[in-house]
Amino acid sequence: MVDMPKMLQGFIANGGGRDGGARGRRIGLAENAIGGAERFASIAALFPHVVFEPLAGSWPEPPAGLDVLVVSLEGAAAEAVEAAVRRLSATSSATAIVVALHDADVTTTRRLVRAGAADVLTYPISEPALALSLERLLADQRSTADPGRPKGEVIAFLKAGGGVGATALGVQAAACIAARGTVEVCLADLDLQFGAAALYFDLPEAITLADCLSSGANLADTPFATALARHRSGARVLAAPREIVALEMLSPDQIEALLNGLRRDFPLVIVDLPSVWTAWTNQVLHQADRIVLVTQLTVPHVQLVKRQLRVLSAQGLEGRPLTLVCNGMNSDQAGLVSLKAAERAIGREFDVVIPEDRKTMTAAINEGIELSAVRKGTKLEKGVAELAGKLAALAPQAAAGWLRG
Repeated sequence: MVDMPKMLQGFIANGGGRDGGARGRRIGLAENAIGGAERFASIAALFPHVVFEPLAGSWPEPPAGLDVLVVSLEGAAAEAVEAAVRRLSATSSATAIVVALHDADVTTTRRLVRAGAADVLTYPISEPALALSLERLLADQRSTADPGRPKGEVIAFLKAGGGVGATALGVQAAACIAARGTVEVCLADLDLQFGAAALYFDLPEAITLADCLSSGANLADTPFATALARHRSGARVLAAPREIVALEMLSPDQIEALLNGLRRDFPLVIVDLPSVWTAWTNQVLHQADRIVLVTQLTVPHVQLVKRQLRVLSAQGLEGRPLTLVCNGMNSDQAGLVSLKAAERAIGREFDVVIPEDRKTMTAAINEGIELSAVRKGTKLEKGVAELAGKLAALAPQAAAGWLRG
């Protein structure tokens, strides 16, 4: 279960709301829209500066001055759906209508949205879906109102082989950058089936990509700056789904919307990709400002690096800035395959070489903390700091206008 008070803490602390603050905002809740009295009370407690008003009927007329009305609709009742579509199409009210749809299906959801519903949520409404919907409707519109607002940089982490430690490097680099306090950074874990970045941050209840998709909102409109969990270092994380899902659950269009939303809210976005190539991972790489290719020092891994470089070239990405990282370097490996020999075989030098320190990295992963919190001054920490420095240098300065959650 998502920790809603923690997730909404930044939103409430910043006084989220369309008019610069949530104070005085009013939300009407129709019968059977969200559940019984206990659910009503728990949701109202999450937004202490918003007035929640229980209203009779499944779809009441919104009282004057109401900002959001959450109504209930039986999706299996064809006549009720037709009436709802007509009502939405004819309304001129400034009140945003959120439909809690029983027996939801894609066709009905699309019809309601096209008719004018601000959002359509599947009943029973999950806490993450409700939170994201209300945040989107109440949040300050500054994020999209300023066309001169800077765009964040996207860095895609690509693996040359399984088990190369790319996720751990991405997590620790993000934590290192965030701890410096100069750049807001977010790590988006798009390894849909085996992503564990949230666990590496010790944030098991972090909002997931699946939560964002289930909210019904366009990914580009999701208020990531307030919705995403924050690590103790200051780094934010968009977690991979908690359950294994099909890789086809994402499309290139959804990826474009997701990255646009993340660029809007963060100066630096690190994307952890799965080991496979799909249409949408290809889209990530085409939208990325830099690619970080992570491998290890073995003959098979050198061949996998060459294979990945050939694929990147075939996809027209040979000109994209690329940082080549050799991870987990130790003396035994160097004795069997020299770094220079690997570089000659690849046709370029490694940009960063990260030494192996399995004990320190494992401790950091198990505790969800930065390497420096395990033991200061290790060679591993210095190697990750070198990588973090190269990545942070790409980001526009936070002072240029990003919202801070």
